Order: sequence, then structure tokens, then C-alpha cells
Amino acid sequence: MSQVLEDLESTSTLEELSTVAVRIRDRLQIEHLIYHWVDGAGEQYGYTTYPDAWAEAYRERNYHRIDPVILGCFQRFHPVDWKTLDWSGKVAKAFLQDALSHGVGNQGYSIPIRGPNGQFALFTVNHTCDDETWQRFIDSHGRELILIAHFFNRKALEFERSRRPDVPRGLSPREVDAMTLLALGYSRAQVAHSLSISEHTLRVYIESARAKLGAQNTTHAIATALSRGLIVV
Repeated sequence: MSQVLEDLESTSTLEELSTVAVRIRDRLQIEHLIYHWVDGAGEQYGYTTYPDAWAEAYRERNYHRIDPVILGCFQRFHPVDWKTLDWSGKVAKAFLQDALSHGVGNQGYSIPIRGPNGQFALFTVNHTCDDETWQRFIDSHGRELILIAHFFNRKALEFERSRRPDVPRGLSPREVDAMTLLALGYSRAQVAHSLSISEHTLRVYIESARAKLGAQNTTHAIATALSRGLIVV
């Protein structure tokens, strides 16, 4: 995990970010990894390891308007296993069959990402396997995927400044990282190790975040950051 985060942090171009995405996919031993952002005007941005034919068909047919994954995740704040979404409608079934015929896996796990000023994106992993195998994968990697999604989104937005919403003054990137990991249940020692910093430096980030949020303690700071959309878990 620390190597994945280090790789993401060191990227300086979209091409490098794409390379890291493929590396993450291969390390997780899954078929596809997708970062997808659809803005209010319908404009799309993202990165995917899906076949080019599917990515092109998805854009041309405006599938984002009927995609059960996007529609379902937009109403949720927590990671979503595709099996829990509504695929019963005729349109949804036709969409799914088209996706499968283009090489999309039958299993998916999508993480909604929300930020200030209405930002919405999805980070998704996709694979072909049975339900039991997929559940084991989610149980093993669920927390890691949330952290990777957070880092990937932050890095992607750095390269798309023209499309990035204005970021209000608030927590610094490192403070966001620290609070996100704490919200996920990591111990302070684990957070410091994941971020490759000392526990003393971590304490500085936590206290700074707490002061900015006007929180009485760390738990209060995490709750406040979550309620304001400053961190996503």
C-alpha cells in the first residue's frame, strides 16, 4: 500500500497517472480499474482500462445517463458492490449485456467521491469471477481501495485544473490524508507508516486540522470533516 501511494504522489503527468493505474490493477490482480467523473453539464473525464471499443460506445451512446452504477452511486456515500444495484429494468439489462459483450467484468465495486462545490466522481474496480471470490476480494482490499480512490482523485484533479471546482480554504492535502486514514479506523502508528512520516509529524497535522475545523478532539474533527465533505470514507 505504501508503495502504491508513493507512486501516486510522485506522478506529474496524466500519462504517468495512467501507468500507475495499470500497475495498481495488476497488483490487485483484477481485470479493470476506472476513474470516472461526469459533471453537471454531462461532460466526462476519466481513465479506464476497459477496451477502447467499450469506452467509445459508452461516450457515443451517452450511457452515463442510464448507467445503474452512476445512478446508484450518486445517491450513496459509501462504496457500492454492483450486485446491490437495480439491474431489473429493460434498459439496465440491455446496458449490462452490451457491457459484458464488450469485455466488462460481471463484478464491480465503485467508490463515490464527493468534494466541495459539488464535485462527484467514481473510482471503480471490475473483474470476472463468482460472487464468493469477489466477496473475498472486497473483504481483503476494501479499505485499501477507499484510500487509493482518495489519492487517485486528488492527483487526477491536479492535472485537470480547468475542470476542477474551486477548492475552498480548508485542510491541507496532508491533513486530509491523515484524517481520512483515521476515519477508516487506522491507528496513529498505521497512519504515520502509510504516509511515511513520524508520529510527531502526524500529531502536528491532526492538531492543525482540529484547530481549522474548530473541533474539541480528533473524533469531533473527523465527524466535522466528513459532514463538510472534506474527506470521504
